[in-house]
Amino acid sequence: MKLKQRMVVLCAVLLLLGLAKIFLLDGGEGSAASRRDLRAFRKMESGLSLPRGAHLTHTLQSPWEIASQWVGPREVYPEETPELAAVLTSLSTARIERADVGYKGTQLKALLVLDGGQKVVFKPKRYNRDYVVEGEPYAGYDRHNAEVAAFHLDRILGFRRAPLVVGRYVNLRTEIKPVATDQLLSTFLMQGESALSFRSACNNTCFYGKCYYCRETEPACADGETMEGSLTLWLPDVWPLQKHRHPWGRTYREGKLARWEYDESYCEAVKKMPPYDAGPRLLDVIDTAVFDYLIGNADRHHYESFQDDGGASMLILLDNAKSFGNPSLDERSILAPLYQCCMIRVSTWNRLSFLKGGVLSSAMRQALAFDPINPVLAEPHLAALDRRLNGVIATVKQCMEAQGPDNTLIEDRMNLPHP
Repeated sequence: MKLKQRMVVLCAVLLLLGLAKIFLLDGGEGSAASRRDLRAFRKMESGLSLPRGAHLTHTLQSPWEIASQWVGPREVYPEETPELAAVLTSLSTARIERADVGYKGTQLKALLVLDGGQKVVFKPKRYNRDYVVEGEPYAGYDRHNAEVAAFHLDRILGFRRAPLVVGRYVNLRTEIKPVATDQLLSTFLMQGESALSFRSACNNTCFYGKCYYCRETEPACADGETMEGSLTLWLPDVWPLQKHRHPWGRTYREGKLARWEYDESYCEAVKKMPPYDAGPRLLDVIDTAVFDYLIGNADRHHYESFQDDGGASMLILLDNAKSFGNPSLDERSILAPLYQCCMIRVSTWNRLSFLKGGVLSSAMRQALAFDPINPVLAEPHLAALDRRLNGVIATVKQCMEAQGPDNTLIEDRMNLPHP
């Protein structure tokens, strides 16, 4: 066989091998990775529906102790959590022992302490479900229901990096005011005492808290005395957090672009910087970009990991409330870590492939049905999840076509033992 003919045959074989890998990893069941990931996906599906009103019956431990023991370097909760429904039910019903202004930040929140000493973050309702937040993709107030939905999406994607969140109705007069600090009480008012009197009748209790953007003229208001919100379980103190500037963060200044917004080779520079030059962190950033694109979160300017982790800790999916604002907006720039680095975990790719064809929105409906404030999302937001998923899959396929699947799909299943 002549050299030219041999080269043609070799190229054809390599092309067939590449196409075979794409087929096997595109939701197929032929590879060991796909089979393993399919089993994990089926396990997730079987545990997705949570029973309402569940309680712990087989242990003397508190729900807070159980949730604390779940936390590890690479997960906030394990793959199998039979007590999850009971822990979330406790979050949504436990007596509130103390209420204070929220910890540092730009958005309104309150710091609550539940029966047993468990700290939680309360984010109040600011918008109705069908309200569309116009403007920049990071515009508007925090959306409490976005925190709830993001937690369940984290379950569905198999990341398990988001703190536990549940919706809750609280009575401001009977549950909050009697246990509130003077600092928080000083921010309470009746609707009509502020510049928001045009909204409705003046018998709604409101508070504006203390934060960078908190204003007396922009309080959150209850429906009478009952306020809808979300509760996020505080991570255990034995796992202190470390804050990092996101390498793909925005400048938030008109007319000034971040380097990644004009330098298409920016990822190569990131790969040379710790902790992105080794370990799982860069792939975590790419996972997070997929997560944020699906929920429409363009506001992750910083992120947290556990302290002193040497780059091995997961990127923790905290503060997801700037999500699900505009179901018609697909902000592609959120995916910059994916399309600039052109790499993604095999396990993430397989999970995304299993969720296409409407499976994602169906799974979200199933998971969110448990929550006390269901319906958590309006239908247009559920449809947006499926549409955006198609966009993520198309982006990965473009990378595979450009540089081959071996350079795009990265095998990285780092699991660190619990201490």
